[in-house]
Amino acid sequence: MAQREHHYQVSVEWTGNKGQGTASYKAYDRDYQMSAGEKAPIAGSSDPAFLGDATRWNPEDLLVASASACHKLWYLHLCAEAGIIVQAYRDDAEGTMVEGKTGCFTRILLKPQVSISSGDPELARTLHHQAHSLCYIANSLNFPVLCEPTIVQSPQ
Repeated sequence: MAQREHHYQVSVEWTGNKGQGTASYKAYDRDYQMSAGEKAPIAGSSDPAFLGDATRWNPEDLLVASASACHKLWYLHLCAEAGIIVQAYRDDAEGTMVEGKTGCFTRILLKPQVSISSGDPELARTLHHQAHSLCYIANSLNFPVLCEPTIVQSPQ
């Protein structure tokens, strides 16, 4: 089977120039705006620990959200194929980053809470392992992405 290649193009524009540019570390805001085609723009900044705006998405938030969303999309796909009817899905994912000579993430922990109305709860749990192995984002990272799912059987 031939490999398919996908390309993604985004624009990130710094909007934090307060008039002096980067004359000093505290002379500018870390604000930026991300856009991609006709999609709604996303307001970003750095983490507040690095003088960022806590009301905006930072790159670390986006990385954890990307891993969580990719896992969810694969999981829902697998459940649909397996006849498991998912009624609700929420993941309160957590990422751990360590500062040092060079900062890096050391792990992401996904904690999906899934409500199903039909299908085997144990199969619903094990499909998380398959979703993890298929997740493009998790497969691209050089640190562990762990998953601790909770499955609840809800009325139909």
